[in-house]
Amino acid sequence: MSQLFKDKVFLVLLVLGLLTIVAAAGIITVQRGDEGESPYLEVPEESGMIAEQTLPMETQMAVAGDSDAAKETESEIKAAGSPSAEAVKETQRLEEEEAANSLVLNFSDGSKMTWPVRGNVLLDYSMESTIYFPTLDQYKCNPGIVIQGDISTPVVAPANARVEEIGTNEEIGNYVVLNMGNDYRTICGQLKEIQVVENEYIKQGAVLGYVAEPTKYYSVEGANVYFRLEHKGEAADPLDYLE
Repeated sequence: MSQLFKDKVFLVLLVLGLLTIVAAAGIITVQRGDEGESPYLEVPEESGMIAEQTLPMETQMAVAGDSDAAKETESEIKAAGSPSAEAVKETQRLEEEEAANSLVLNFSDGSKMTWPVRGNVLLDYSMESTIYFPTLDQYKCNPGIVIQGDISTPVVAPANARVEEIGTNEEIGNYVVLNMGNDYRTICGQLKEIQVVENEYIKQGAVLGYVAEPTKYYSVEGANVYFRLEHKGEAADPLDYLE
């Protein structure tokens, strides 16, 4: 009996020892779990990710520099502005001088002119005798010629010249006076949409304007160009100089 009792006590103590060891192991495991890393995956904060994608400081400075350069360029352009009225006038003066130097205004008695417009001569030059003017229904002298032309036909300069005057009157409408040099001048009338300006140097064949509706002095004759040649202020027959 004594031996059996001792065996039972031994088994009980053995079981209690095992339980004590298991309990101690469990406590240690729990403590380690508290001190270890979380089993869940930590996601980086968005601010951190944005910070990583931000451009380097050197690049930011370069971009800012480009913007400043663009602003400076724009400021310089604005500061430069449009040319002043004096500069424009000076440019025009130089251009006129250059044109004058490039054109030789040396019309003479042996020179020839091109026709300002191609057409039949409706009224001849006549300063020694009178001719009949249908619209006026009267005879009188004619210091120029009247050349037939369709409305809106270009009228050209008969020779190299300087535009001496642009004007208008009741008889020949809008007209242009050309100085061809050596005291030779021509007058082209019955024009519209004049393309030249006073003191402009033009080459032979340059468009002066276009054939206009006839004035009341030439309504019967129809659309035409009034063309007159003068030398030293005296009328001359243009047909003697036209090619």
